[in-house]
Amino acid sequence: MVNWNNFDKLNSYKRLAGLKGKVNLKEVMSGANGAERVAKYSVAMSNGMAYNFASKEVDDEVLDALQELADEAQLVEKYKELYNGAVINTGEKRLVLHQLTRGQLGDAVVSDGVNKRDFYVKQQERIAEFANKVHAGQIVNEKGEKFTTVVQIGIGGSDLGPRAMYLALENWAKVNGEFKMEAHFISNVDPDDASAVLAGIDVSKSIFILVSKSGTTLETLTNESFVKDALAKAGLDASKHMIAVTSETSPLAKNEGYLDAFFMDDYIGGRYSSSSSVGGAVLSLAFGPEIFARFLNGAAAEDETGKNADIRKNPAMLDALIGVYERNFLGYESTAVLPYSQGLSRFPAHLQQLDMESNGKSVNRFGEPVDYVTGPVIFGEPGTNGQHSFYQLLHQGTNIIPLQFVGFKKSQMANDVVIENSTSQQKLCANVVAQIMAFACGKDDDNKNKYFAGGRPSSLITGEMLTPETLGALLAHFENKVMFQGFVWNVNSFDQEGVQLGKTLAKKVLAGDTSDALAAYAKLLEI
Repeated sequence: MVNWNNFDKLNSYKRLAGLKGKVNLKEVMSGANGAERVAKYSVAMSNGMAYNFASKEVDDEVLDALQELADEAQLVEKYKELYNGAVINTGEKRLVLHQLTRGQLGDAVVSDGVNKRDFYVKQQERIAEFANKVHAGQIVNEKGEKFTTVVQIGIGGSDLGPRAMYLALENWAKVNGEFKMEAHFISNVDPDDASAVLAGIDVSKSIFILVSKSGTTLETLTNESFVKDALAKAGLDASKHMIAVTSETSPLAKNEGYLDAFFMDDYIGGRYSSSSSVGGAVLSLAFGPEIFARFLNGAAAEDETGKNADIRKNPAMLDALIGVYERNFLGYESTAVLPYSQGLSRFPAHLQQLDMESNGKSVNRFGEPVDYVTGPVIFGEPGTNGQHSFYQLLHQGTNIIPLQFVGFKKSQMANDVVIENSTSQQKLCANVVAQIMAFACGKDDDNKNKYFAGGRPSSLITGEMLTPETLGALLAHFENKVMFQGFVWNVNSFDQEGVQLGKTLAKKVLAGDTSDALAAYAKLLEI
């Protein structure tokens, strides 16, 4: 039987509290001890990747206590409940099935008489058929010309994840002959966003994907109208240029205003939807359905590692538990995600939504206030750009901020030069290594302006190259990390009520139904 208890009621909570500050990171990472830790404190991920946590403030005693927490909080059992179709989203009384879009982890999940794995596979097959016809010139524009561009219209999870995945694979696809169509994204209701995209494309050769589960998302429908107006001004029939990704019950489904509609359901939240039709349509059109399938396979393989009850063999769970230890016992309020890969330029923005929208909660699964802190603030930029931006605070600021580095041995485009006896890729990787050690060990100096205290923890995820498979694994790792942390904190990681209040008030402002303060602010912006 699975029990949902608050974190501070567990025996392991008390044990972990007693271990606070046990590990002096500067000491353990210096000299030969550091080399031993780097070799010892590493966990294999799928697809040839690894999670290294040598520069975290843990030792075997802390890891044993974290294992006790994993067992006592029944993390593996709760994961099993999730992928076998339990109602894990208590806020909305829904199943949570994003892992099912990429593989069958457990029992068949049947809801409302529908086998959900079969449903997701069918949508993938329908999208693949559509994409292949577009690429083959069997679906064309009104002049019989092939479509060359795809534009996704969506916001939040309908934009951040798919956009990050597209950018991650764009250069890889070009080098490997898998690039089919250029993709753009319109998300912000600010008219400058849509205007900029439309000004840079040939709308006559563009397919637009409208993504809205309900078919009623204000920002998305506003941008759809913006695009339809542009198509009409160009003398084009919008219904010949638009497809929808929506639920089967929305007004967008089976609508003559669209070339076709592909479906999602209520069991996949927006921020977890990159492996569903939300990401599948744009990625299949941009790179081909085979590449999207490889991405799904990479995620599925990483999902399997989440089943292991041994935290030393379960990278996402271990990452999650170390994060809990840092947040609840070491008092660290933020985490920086630092991918040393230009392809992952928007990955931190996606993880920001994934983590903060999931675990930014102050009540437990039953609506009761919790007496401990939950999700951290997530931010980040790709290296080495971030080094010349906010690393000053990371190195010498008054707050210690844990760091999550991501690095690959090889670049995606296989285009490099040797300058001063090393390639650009070697310089990039050298910066990763240097930063990890600088953060951990610091630097003594009599000039206090040049003194680095060190003791700043980090982890490193490594892989051979950013490919569809490794990208899928990376995505699944962080999705599962967030899930496991939510289980520990006993919060519902799968609703987002914090998004709704602002939407409601915005509608009141536009309707002219405002309180004095709302009206005053509205007047400032001439609404």
